[in-house]
Amino acid sequence: MRTEANALNRFLLSFPGPSLEGQENSFTINSIHMEILPKNEVQNGENLTLQCIVDVSTTSLFKPQYQMLFYKNDALFYNISTVKSTESFPIPQARVYNSGTYKCTVILNNKEKTSAEYQVFVRGVPNPRVTLDKKEAIEGGVVKVNCSVPEERPPIHFIIEKFKLEVKDVKQKREKTSLTQNSVMMEFPVEEQDHIISFHCQVIIVSGTQVESSQSVKSDMVTVTESFTTPKFHIRPQGLITEGDELQIRCTIQVTHLPQVFPEIIIQKDKVIVAHSKEGNQAVYSVMAMVEHSGHYKCKVETSRISKVSSIVVNITELFSKPKLEFTSTRLDQGEILSLWCSVPGQPPANFSIQKGDMIVSQTQNFTKIASVWDSGTYTCLAGVGKVVKKSNSVNITVCEMLSRPRIFHNARSEVIKGQTIEVSCQSTNGSSPISYSLLKASNVLDRRDENSNSPAVFQDKPTQDTEYQCLADNCHSHDRIASSVLQVKVIAPVDEVKLSFLLDNVVESGKTIALQCAVNEASGPITYKFYRDKEDRPFFETSLNDTQAIWHRTEASKEHEGQYYCTALNRANPPKSNTPQSNILTVKVFFAPWKKALIAVFVTGVIIAALILGARCYVLKKGRAKQMPVEMSRPAAPLLSSNSEKMSDATIEASRHYGYNEDVANHAKKPINENKEPLTLDVEYTEVEVTSPEPHRGLETKGTETVYSEIRKADPDFMENRYSRTEGSLDGT
Repeated sequence: MRTEANALNRFLLSFPGPSLEGQENSFTINSIHMEILPKNEVQNGENLTLQCIVDVSTTSLFKPQYQMLFYKNDALFYNISTVKSTESFPIPQARVYNSGTYKCTVILNNKEKTSAEYQVFVRGVPNPRVTLDKKEAIEGGVVKVNCSVPEERPPIHFIIEKFKLEVKDVKQKREKTSLTQNSVMMEFPVEEQDHIISFHCQVIIVSGTQVESSQSVKSDMVTVTESFTTPKFHIRPQGLITEGDELQIRCTIQVTHLPQVFPEIIIQKDKVIVAHSKEGNQAVYSVMAMVEHSGHYKCKVETSRISKVSSIVVNITELFSKPKLEFTSTRLDQGEILSLWCSVPGQPPANFSIQKGDMIVSQTQNFTKIASVWDSGTYTCLAGVGKVVKKSNSVNITVCEMLSRPRIFHNARSEVIKGQTIEVSCQSTNGSSPISYSLLKASNVLDRRDENSNSPAVFQDKPTQDTEYQCLADNCHSHDRIASSVLQVKVIAPVDEVKLSFLLDNVVESGKTIALQCAVNEASGPITYKFYRDKEDRPFFETSLNDTQAIWHRTEASKEHEGQYYCTALNRANPPKSNTPQSNILTVKVFFAPWKKALIAVFVTGVIIAALILGARCYVLKKGRAKQMPVEMSRPAAPLLSSNSEKMSDATIEASRHYGYNEDVANHAKKPINENKEPLTLDVEYTEVEVTSPEPHRGLETKGTETVYSEIRKADPDFMENRYSRTEGSLDGT
């Protein structure tokens, strides 16, 4: 249509007229609005019309074609292409689901305009339709109720109520919302005492914020027939009932039609079921009447949906009172007298017996014996008159056997490692249970245990030092608590920390003593101590002591004792596979004493000086002997005294001899060339001459004394005789 309109416009433009040649048509949307006819609020079922009115201006001679769109709650539900200024959308027989917010939009080429929003209200809901699947029902059956609103669309909320005839209150009410259908079906059970019933249905529809409800519509009547009657009691014997009579209680019903399954009939006394039946129309309870059978009885008849109840009270006259069992004491020590006796108030002629559990211990009213532990138990008394036998109250008798002295023992060795958990057990092998045990640790109660048998009571502890344990046992016997012997547990403490320290000083003077102490904390002996030098695998000192410290000392220390030291300590409490506790490392230094350093310095200095003097002396002697050798070789014999210089030289040589001087070195210049060939058997003679001479340069001092030695060597006849004269004088050479 748009193509045809454009073609028509082009055709009209070809004619002369007031239009603008050579220009396209121009359009504008002046306004758009919507009208709701007859009004925006109508009743359910009335007709409703929506009109969209648009005002468009154009340069064309003909109205342009445009799109008109209708929206409800922002959802497009209708659109049309038109050249009209008004378009309508009729809604015949408006319903609640037609309520909402409406608007319309016009689109012209690329221009668009939307009207304001308009609210539409449809008031009221059509009455629902209610149908039933039956008009006659049986108790326990089911009635199906269908409620629908064909004119409306889901979601719809349905409310169905069940009423009894001539009863205004609602007996049962059910509600359901249908999201896909405009109807629902609900089942209602037919209950006890439902004789004539009816159902009411109401519909509620929600549209946006608008909620509309229909009227409540009533269904047809339903007539209900009983499936069985209310139960009835039948008691025999009628009238007064005495203990010993045969009591019969029957509960019966009447079934109005033949059911597929009979209802269950139950007879209850208080809350205890005494008889029941699922077959037939009665249940029977038969028993010899006793006073305890008196009370309130109830009969229930039940199916899956129906339950009818009736009740009755039965009174039974007592023939004689309940017997009473008496006793001297319920708690006896073994060896005491156990005495029981049975009596009935009024003393009727009755037969008596006394039982322990199910065993008869006496056929009379009395029972007496010396109690033993086997007599503990529950005792009752039976009294019978005719067929009626009554049981007395129960009496619990406890005969207590005295405990044997408890034995105390533990699961560890004679020695326990400090901090190790030990189990101390106490046990009395004989005696009545329950037994109460108390464990004492150093006279203080450590813990308590109760045992219901003669099994040991086990206590746990972690002793940290030598400890004494004792246990006390007590039971129902009147005797005081019995104490066990004393269990002594020796606790050994492992070595956990080792410390090495100096007893004297870490810096030691050479020749003095090095003293190291290896100590541990609270460890048990004997302890094996080992002293090591660093980087050595084997200890240089090892000892085993009962003391917590060991000492190693070294007298007359020397430089070779310098170094790093550590120690280890171990006792039998340390795990064998664990690392041996090791001490810290200490460094020992050894230094020389000052006097030793001075002595060495003096000695070294003396050696150097002696060497210098000796070297100088040798040099002087060599020169002096070299000058005298030609003269001595020309003389037949040497004079006894030559000069003062000679005396000083000989005296110096002689003095050197006294200090180990080597004569061969000092006097090699005076020996003949063939000295080394001289035999070792030479004879030497000495002549001593004392010479006194003044010492002018000393002034008034005493004179010096000279001693002259003459040395004569005798050779073999084959050799020339050589004689030497030596003079020893004063140290000043005069």
